[in-house]
Amino acid sequence: MRKAFVTAALLACASAAWAQGTPVGLWRTIDDATGQAKSLVRITESGGVLTGRVEQLLDPAQAERRCSACSDERKDQPVQGMTILRNVRQEEPGQWGGGDILDPNNGKVYKVRLRPEADGSRLVVRGYIGLPALGRSQTWQRVE
Repeated sequence: MRKAFVTAALLACASAAWAQGTPVGLWRTIDDATGQAKSLVRITESGGVLTGRVEQLLDPAQAERRCSACSDERKDQPVQGMTILRNVRQEEPGQWGGGDILDPNNGKVYKVRLRPEADGSRLVVRGYIGLPALGRSQTWQRVE
């Protein structure tokens, strides 16, 4: 009985540690201009592909905001509940990319790279056009 409990506890710790090293989870986005928390984005994985959806806009005045600047199927859709991160795959250990990210403020879609840092408590999100050097990064904070 004790051996089964210890084994279960070790497996739980190992899976929690693995989850912390990936972008999968709930993240608090931080506005790079103001330094204020803006939203909660949940990143999920299915078949090796990551997707991120805005779970909550933190400013109650923005809760009903729509993406009027979007030019694809997300045009005029509510930002809360919107998929903003698509088709991201692990490229190498500790780095994900190959997909895109939407900035709902301007409706632009950028290529994206994700890199967990600080034992998975932070996620560096780099949006760019063309080369990764031609972009900007935000650091998101893990909520769960």
